[in-house]
Amino acid sequence: MLKDLFYELMSSYTDAQYATTLWEEIETAYSKKRRYYHTLHHLDNLVQQLLPVKNEIADWDVLLCSVFYHDIVYSTMKKDNEEKSAELAVKRLNKTTLDKERIEACKKQIIATKKHIITNDVDTDLFTDADLSVLGASPAVYDTYAINVRKEYYIYPDALYKPGRRKVLEHFLLMDSIYKTKHFAGLYEKQARINLQREADSLI
Repeated sequence: MLKDLFYELMSSYTDAQYATTLWEEIETAYSKKRRYYHTLHHLDNLVQQLLPVKNEIADWDVLLCSVFYHDIVYSTMKKDNEEKSAELAVKRLNKTTLDKERIEACKKQIIATKKHIITNDVDTDLFTDADLSVLGASPAVYDTYAINVRKEYYIYPDALYKPGRRKVLEHFLLMDSIYKTKHFAGLYEKQARINLQREADSLI
């Protein structure tokens, strides 16, 4: 359970009272009314995607911090969600005993989800690949994801949404490889390209 995982993580770095304060803030943020994809379910999926490669991850605790905070600030009307999420993570984690270097690593991992390009840092690349795992999901799961993303952008009419969404999809399709790591590329690269192209074609 996500909540239990968070408490277990924070037990090494702060007291139960502050851990509760942090969890309640996270739970509230990811449960907001207009969130359909960027929810607690998304965080849980990220954890499930990363568990099989846990032995490849140098700092599991930092990566979990990145998971919990990477979309805590999310507005479809803003272009600085990643930066704002990273800033909030730093602010909250600075009140724990997690050292500054590791907090900085968390900040960099969160900001890396903005462009999803290779960093040559194994932890970061695995994290951003896991964040994109939905792109290579089954067609049915992908279609639900696409529908939920559209719901989050409800304020934009199709005339604005469709060209913008196509630009995002084509950005990934033009990459030599959508995934930076052998693990995730092997699992999802082929299906991701099929899903992305199918959605792009539907937006014409």
